[in-house]
Amino acid sequence: MKILIASDHAGFTLKEVIKSYLAGCQDLKINDIQDFGTNSVASMDYPDVVHPLCKALPDNPSEALGILICGTGNGVCMTANKYSHVRAALCWNEEIATLARHHNNANILCLPARFIEKETALKMITVFLNAPFEGGRHENRVRKITR
Repeated sequence: MKILIASDHAGFTLKEVIKSYLAGCQDLKINDIQDFGTNSVASMDYPDVVHPLCKALPDNPSEALGILICGTGNGVCMTANKYSHVRAALCWNEEIATLARHHNNANILCLPARFIEKETALKMITVFLNAPFEGGRHENRVRKITR
């Protein structure tokens, strides 16, 4: 699986921790990690990294999933959800991250760097990347998201 990742300055440090975790985690079967920036803690505008990531994200979640990080997670999530093929979910615990995949077929996990611990973020990433979309009754709901 391919992982696309980006953050603003507030999420930069967590992004680097996540990249190291993903690169060393054999259980997740990740064959490529593509980093869209930012590359420092210098102030920047989150849409500048979100738009390129979303444009590169395939329609099929089995090909790639995304991770976006900013201070609250809201800015990156709002920007990402402007794209019709994106279902970005702002998550702050493992259960929400799991349900975002199971029920909503989310293809981008958005993390609030200023409000979660590193360990929580890594647990959420693990469940998000491993959780399948349940389909069934959720399929019709997900289809109705885009008009």
